[in-house]
Parts: sequence; C-alpha cells; structure tokens
Amino acid sequence: MKTLKIGVIGCGAIAQVQHMPNLIDLRDLFDVKIVCDLSPGAAEYVAAKFNVPQFSTNYYEVLDSDVDAILHCAGGYRPTAVVAAFEAGKHVFAEKPLCSSLEEMDRIITAQKKAGTVGQVGYMKVYDPAFVQAKREVDTMDNIQFVQVNHLHPNNDLHMRQFDVRRFDDMIQNSPTQQTESADIEIYNGSSRQAIGDVEPHVQGAFGLLSGSMIHDIYGMRVMLGMPKRVVSTEIWRHGRAITFTLEYPAGYRLVASWVDLPDLWDFKETLEIYGDDKRVILSYPTGFSRGIPSKLTIQGIDQTGTSYASEPVIDWHSAFMQELRHFHDCIANEVQCRTSLESARDDIALIIDIIKCYCYNQPATDHITLNLLKDDCNKSVVSVTGSPP
Repeated sequence: MKTLKIGVIGCGAIAQVQHMPNLIDLRDLFDVKIVCDLSPGAAEYVAAKFNVPQFSTNYYEVLDSDVDAILHCAGGYRPTAVVAAFEAGKHVFAEKPLCSSLEEMDRIITAQKKAGTVGQVGYMKVYDPAFVQAKREVDTMDNIQFVQVNHLHPNNDLHMRQFDVRRFDDMIQNSPTQQTESADIEIYNGSSRQAIGDVEPHVQGAFGLLSGSMIHDIYGMRVMLGMPKRVVSTEIWRHGRAITFTLEYPAGYRLVASWVDLPDLWDFKETLEIYGDDKRVILSYPTGFSRGIPSKLTIQGIDQTGTSYASEPVIDWHSAFMQELRHFHDCIANEVQCRTSLESARDDIALIIDIIKCYCYNQPATDHITLNLLKDDCNKSVVSVTGSPP
C-alpha cells in the first residue's frame, strides 16, 4: 500500500483535535512532511506535538515541497490557496467552506480539472457508518412524507475544553501568505456580493452560518434525498444567529431545517429525521469537536401485524474523520471515484445562495440551481436558473 506524502495547511482547532491525530494514526497511508500556519507559534507547536519534520508560515513552501497531497484546513474562505495547490499539481483535501460563490467554485473546479488530480471536500458526515446505514434504511421507504433537520449549536469552546488546543496571537504581518489571506477576504467580500447582493449584516451572518456550519446538514440532505425542487421559505431570526428554511422535493414532501446558536448551553444537538408512511429514521450526530463518540441511529415504525417497534442498530463504528481520509487515499492510490467531489460542493453552494435569496425576496425561489439577479439590490425581482459548471 502506497504511503502518500502530505502537507497540512492550517494548524487551528480542527487540525489539532481531528486531522493531525488521525493522519498520525493512519501512518501506513500518510506521511506528514510539513505543516503550515500564519501563526509561527501554531505551526511550530503542531509540528513538535506530532513529530512533523518541517513547519512554515508560507504555504507556498508547502506547495513547492515534494508532497503528493495537501490537507487544507485553514479557517474561513481560502479559495486562492486551494487553486494554488491544484496549480502546483497536488491532490487536495479541502475543508469547508471552500468559497462563497459559484464563480469562485468554478475557478477551483477548473484548476482541479486542469491538474488532473483528486479534489475532495471535507464532508465527513457522509462517511459516518451511521449515516451510511441510515441511507440504506431511507432507500427502502416507499413514500417519504416529511423530513426535519435541527442543528442546535452551543459554543465550541465548551467541547474543546477536553482537548489541549493551543491558540496563538503572533501572526506575521505583511508576510506573503498574510497578504494572500487579505486578498482572499477581499475575494470573499466581492464574491459574496456577487452571490447574494448587498445585504444587511444579519443576512450576511446567516450566509456564513449556512456555509460554515449548517453545510454539514445541507450536504447530508443532498446525499440522503437528492436535490430539492425549490426553496419554499426562509426565515432569518435572532439577529442572524438562527435560520429556518423549508424545501420542497420532487416527490412533493417538505423538509424543514433550523440552525440555532445557543452559546450558553452545553448540549450539542444535530439531528436528521425522515418520516415515511410506516417508518421513521432518526440520525443524531455528536459535535465535530469530539473523539470516540459515535453517531446514533434510531429506527421506529409499525410492522405488518400493526405492532410498533423501535430499534438502534449495532453499527461497526469508525470515526467519520478517519473514514474520509482513508477515502482520500483510496481516490489517489486506486483511482476510486470521490464521494465528496468539488462538483457536489458546487450544488451545495448553489442551494445556500437560493436559501438566502428566498429570504431577500420574500418569495419562493424557482428550481434549485440557482437564482440569478438582474440587479444586486434585494428589492429587485428573481430571474432564471444557472447552468452546470464548465
């Protein structure tokens, strides 16, 4: 089995809690050669903790090295580094959010196709064995009647207290990478305006929540159910710290989803509930900042004798984060088709844009991918559907 040389860009919480420990555990598949962060303290700390031979504050040093692949988990929207990695001929595993507009997503996809390398998005929940088994159950349903998604989100710091996550305030100002990061912020501001127009701060905040956190539910819904027909309604409340939307699917059923910020509560809750004629499938996820806690699958229904039942199947549990890295290796080494491709991420960005635009226009969005604006002003009318990526 080929061991791939990999470099990691971003040494923050998700790298320290999940990706670096998992890469080390998967040492037969990956050999971490270099880590990079804008903070020299973070880069040096992660390199020392996980016995990585080299660290840097300039991701171009990572791209110029002989690594086969890049794991990009720097926080926020970082399309420039992802494009540069493809241009350097690297395979890329990129955490969400990748970008904020379809135009930026198309730029990333074009770079990946030109490179001819693997591009995988960090959509770990679809690799969760509980999710895989839930989908098998849902696929046996003759008629789905209703779907509900709840994502009740406490402060992540409450969950990270169990880990030795180090934070540093020593970013090198005006470094080449920092200048690129600043440019990415400008790109984000411009592309988000291009995507959803000039909107109020609470709408921009909700757009960020959808892209950065509820994206897990959005891609899970897509894999489980397919793409919706339209966005029926969107409500943004609690000054942009909560959002509820309703989707209609081609079979006619509705999905109602909510994300709510509850910073003072300890209990994290993220559930996907799918109701059929005689069966309900409930999938409950742990926070992403946890290790060793499996997702829970519950199946409830009525059998042919009219007797109700409830079961919690025994699942061969493996970390979803570990499973997605194994899949990334398999895509590179064995040319397996990627289950969480850049193209699939484009569909999710398109749906997020539609959800926000539905709120702006206070009317149902038309077919799912994606609404164009004749004007940037949210008071103007909605027009037609975009096409596929190049």
